[in-house]
Amino acid sequence: MTDITAPQHALALDAADPLSRLRDEFLIPAHDGADQAYFCGNSLGLQPRGARAHVEEVLDKWAAEAVEGHFTGSAQWMPYHELVREPLARVVGAQASEVVAMNTLTVNLHLMMVSFYRPTRERPAILIEAGAFPSDRHAVASQVAFHGFDPATDLIELEADEPNGTISMAALERAIAQHGPRLALVLWPGVQYRTGQAFDLKEVARLTHAAGAVAGFDLAHGVGNLELGLHDANADFAVWCHYKYMNSGPGAVAGCFVHERHASTERPRFAGWWGHEVTTRFRMGPQFSPTPGAEGWQLSNPPILGLAPLRASLELFDRVGLPALRERSRRLTGYLEQLIDARLHNVLHVVTPREPGRRGCQLSLRVHGGREHGRALFEHLAAHGVLGDWREPDVIRISPAPLYNSFGDILRFAQTVEAWRDGR
Repeated sequence: MTDITAPQHALALDAADPLSRLRDEFLIPAHDGADQAYFCGNSLGLQPRGARAHVEEVLDKWAAEAVEGHFTGSAQWMPYHELVREPLARVVGAQASEVVAMNTLTVNLHLMMVSFYRPTRERPAILIEAGAFPSDRHAVASQVAFHGFDPATDLIELEADEPNGTISMAALERAIAQHGPRLALVLWPGVQYRTGQAFDLKEVARLTHAAGAVAGFDLAHGVGNLELGLHDANADFAVWCHYKYMNSGPGAVAGCFVHERHASTERPRFAGWWGHEVTTRFRMGPQFSPTPGAEGWQLSNPPILGLAPLRASLELFDRVGLPALRERSRRLTGYLEQLIDARLHNVLHVVTPREPGRRGCQLSLRVHGGREHGRALFEHLAAHGVLGDWREPDVIRISPAPLYNSFGDILRFAQTVEAWRDGR
């Protein structure tokens, strides 16, 4: 019988996996002269080796050409954001006209709510999950209040109904049915950041639309992690960041999706000159004529230096394809789960759903014994070059990213937990 805890087993898994070589495309932080076991792709993805060349290309062009760089060469700045449009659409499962890289996540969320949260006296409410990421909650509460309604009654937060703090689709369906006549917007995560639970976007959108509300998604933990199929899911809009699984650097330019059925609608929006229809933009006229599609929600010039690392990341996603990465992710996360069940069940409890279809890369692990034990284990891991992510009061998030994590990394995590448990 195979010993899954044997180093030879992890080595064999890595040797047999043709995508293991992708690790060489990234810069891995060092710890005591060796590669760190880095599991924080759900907070900040590692740097692709190709990112530096794209950034230096922009810097060199700036130095040599200054303003003329907007109009010369294959990577001219004027249409630079178009270089990421089609590969980004492939990552999120959308048409090219439905996506745009711009701003940051919460800015994009506010811009989308200007257009898609149109509350009335009869329908003022927004439904989110209880324990949503604070930035989302702050944004939606402020939008409710801005429109003259009361977040205490018109921001509805759905509590978890499953034992580990996750939310069943049945509970969401009941909540939408209960509050449906009052709902203006359902803003739902693709992956819940604390628990790692993934949701069926198509079903969420179907239930939302059946209630007469708008379906929007925060995909911060979903993009580059799951096959999202945004167009076919029929989402009205979605927003996300690119610094997690998309490996585009700290504070990277974010992304936005607007379904094609809204491409030319007269929905209210906050307008800026870069959203103006491209063929007449430089006539500098007073009337705003939006570009059809998601690009019509742009405000200002694209941040060229911010887009450059995203190009490097998207080249890798295009080379491999998200279906293959998703399959590798299932194998990696499944191996982590196997090791916990076999050797660490007296230390760690898996909070994230066990069904592969209800999770992505991340396993949220509750440490037995409470916060003090949890912090001690977390600090022990970090001191030994195994970096996860801490969430109060007692959860360590471990996220094996399929682009650069290995089965050896996962075994190293398990061995380091065992050493701490056994006092070694």
